[in-house]
Order: sequence, then C-alpha cells, then structure tokens
Amino acid sequence: MPVLTRVRASEGQLAQVPGARLLAVPQGGDPGFDPGLPVEELLSFHEAKGEAGEIVSLPVRLEGTLRELLLYGTGDGSPAALRKAGAALARRAKGKDLLAVRVPEGDLTAFTEGALLAGYDFSMKTGEAKKPVGEIVLVGGEPSARGEVLAAAAALARDLTNTPSVEKGPAWMAEQAVALARDAGLEVRIRDERELEAEGFGGLLAVGSGSPRPPRLIELTYAPEGATRHIVLVGKGITFDTGGISIKPSAAMQTMKTDMAGGAVVMGVMSALRALDVPVKVTGLVPSAENAFSGSAMRPSDVITHYGGITSEVLNTDAEGRLVLADALAYADKVLDPDLVVDIATLTGAAKLALGLRHGALFATDEELAAALLEAAGRADEPLWRMPLTDDYRVAIESQIADVSNIEKRGFGGGAIMAALFLERFTGGRSWAHLDVAGPARGGEGATGYGVRLFLEWLTSASA
Repeated sequence: MPVLTRVRASEGQLAQVPGARLLAVPQGGDPGFDPGLPVEELLSFHEAKGEAGEIVSLPVRLEGTLRELLLYGTGDGSPAALRKAGAALARRAKGKDLLAVRVPEGDLTAFTEGALLAGYDFSMKTGEAKKPVGEIVLVGGEPSARGEVLAAAAALARDLTNTPSVEKGPAWMAEQAVALARDAGLEVRIRDERELEAEGFGGLLAVGSGSPRPPRLIELTYAPEGATRHIVLVGKGITFDTGGISIKPSAAMQTMKTDMAGGAVVMGVMSALRALDVPVKVTGLVPSAENAFSGSAMRPSDVITHYGGITSEVLNTDAEGRLVLADALAYADKVLDPDLVVDIATLTGAAKLALGLRHGALFATDEELAAALLEAAGRADEPLWRMPLTDDYRVAIESQIADVSNIEKRGFGGGAIMAALFLERFTGGRSWAHLDVAGPARGGEGATGYGVRLFLEWLTSASA
C-alpha cells in the first residue's frame, strides 16, 4: 500500500511534543532530555552495543505521565546504518499514533527513507490490521523531501508487484502507467496487440499468445527542458509466468505474480523523476505479457522474428522474459537512439542461485556505466555484483535455424550469463547494462522494490 506514515519536524524539546507517549533518543544521548538515569548506565545494564537498528526500551515518567523511551543505535552513522535505524524505530512504533524522535547526526535522507519503507505493508486480509505508525515527529532536524520521494517510488513498485495476477494483466499495467503519467507529468504511449503486430514486436506477441489477456508495450517519457542526454530503462513486465508449455512445477509458480518486478521498478522510477528534478531525458519501456499455456501458446522449437528482424529459436518457453526484453531493447536501439540503455528483470534462477537474495547480478558492456551503477547501488544499499559477458560462452546459444536460441545448449550451465549474452544481441552495440534481480526483488514478506532507489541514486548523480 502507499506510504501512510507522515513525517514532520518539531522545534523545542523531545518531551514537549504534544501527544508523544513513545519517544526515541540516539544511544549517544540527548542533552535536552533526562531519562532519570545516565544513558551510559542504562545501556551498560542492557548490554547494548550501539549497533545500527538496536533498540533498548524502558519506561520513564515525565511530567507525571508514564512514557516509553527507545534508545536506538546508529552504528557507524553511515547512510546504510541510519537507514537501518530509521526502519527499526518505525517497526517498533507500528500501531502507534505518534513517535517523537531526536534526530541522529548524519544523513536524514536515509533515515527518513528507512522509516517510511519499514511501515510498508500489502494486505488483503479482512478485519483490522496493525497499521504503521501514523506520524513521526523529528526533533532537531527537518525530514528529507528526497527521502520521502524515494520511499514513495519504492512503495509504488512494491504495490504493483504485490498485486495478485487475478487483477494484474498487461492491460491493468497499462492503466497504471497512464495514471502514473498523469500524476508525474510524463508522456505515455500504450501499444496494444494490433499495434504490436503491425510494428513487428514478435517476442511480445509470442510470449502473450497463450493468454486471453493480450500483451502491451508501455512507453513513458520524461523530457526536462535543456536535457542533452537520453537514457532508456527497460523493465520485464510478465504479469504471471506459468512457464508456458515448458510448464513450471506448481511450487515455482507461487511467486510468479512478481515476475513483472522489473517493470514495476521502471514505473516507480519514472514516477519520481520530476519531483527529484532529474536533468536527463529518460524513457521507460515495460514490455508486458502473461506467459500462459493453451492451444495458442508458443511452442518449443518455434522461431520468433523480433522487432528489427533478429530471429530467435525458442528451446524453452519458460525463458520468456528475455524474449519480451529483446523486442524493447531493439526498439530502443533502432527508434529512440539513446546514449545509454539499462534493463532490469527477474530473469534467471541461476542469478538467484549464484548471489542469493541480497545481491543483484550486473552485466555491462560499458565500464563507466558499470562503475556508476555499482557506486549508486552502494549508496542505495541495494548491492550489485559484476558478472562476466564471456565471449567463449556465445557458442552455447547458437542456433542452427535462427540467429540465436533462447537458452544454452544442454549441460553448458551459466544460465544468467547466457541470458545476458542473448539480450546483448538486441542492443545494437550501444552502452548497455543488464540487472538480473531474481533474488533481491522478492523478499520473505513480498516484493522489495529493489532497484528503484538504486536507479534514482544513479539518475540524480553526475555520472548519469
């Protein structure tokens, strides 16, 4: 659901915030606040270590009223540590109307962002759910407007990804994009199945051919006055993935409503560009389809003609994400003429197997672009790990009857690399990066929005 917690500033002393029964002070103390015992003694008694996100709770009596005091750790004071501290406080205050916080030293953008995203929840349960803290009052500092924008964009990506596929088809995704464009001051174009066929988007049409809900290509454009650079972001938008005729085991389908997480990230990023005054032109492309099985579905051994004419042989219909991304990448190269292209997708189980749930896999043809994305990933605390585009592996996706096959030859391995090599064929030799986020896009509690803050850190930096 959207971010529901409000954040505002307050002057004066922490104990004087009206209605504040829950108070938070950094473990380093607050000169204007006396809890009744020296903070050092309290922390020693509780064996506190000062780690980021650590909270020591104790009752205090102030002006005749019993209140709860949270002594919170900020670790080394880095943005990552403050993000964790803000998140811990917001989780601890869940269900409360108000939390008054003496602000820590350091980056309030990260602190604000962590506090707001920690209150995120997506639930369709009936009855009363425990709501996030209603309001966080920052004493001694101003809430970060940037942090609020970053949190809202990530929450939007989470909402889109978490929505059940019974509601979420390609047309639904397109409707969300139209509403987003209206609110964020963007241009929008939606191509339906007739336009996709007329223009030759063979990958999208093939992947969507087994579903009664036809595919869409979403194109969002942010074009600030005076922009001299153009960046294209492409996000995989598979609204549900059965695997097609190469059907998945049932357990593997349970998270497949999230197979459009890359597309959701692109839409979340696009929603924030105007608010952050990003100085470059950005086009967001979301090729969206539902990969279903039926009598009209694509088959193993089919050959697809993609946008621009490159052909691919389908050896596995469950390797469908790269087929829709290929169309979008080729369109970006041949029509949009960008300076840089970056795609993001929940593309391969191999990337998740290699890197787990914390790191995204980064493939890139441009060293400066790779370095900029790695740096932004560090600032956003959404880590990437550089992976190779190995020339010797290209032989594994050669096809006897098409330009390329959509999976590697049996026994070759390296599935995430093979998928990246497949996509590279459609980039026209442009500066390009590919993020495979099959692991970090999905958390234990649902979608994470991984990639939104990373991209926004990058797009607002000089390196973009």
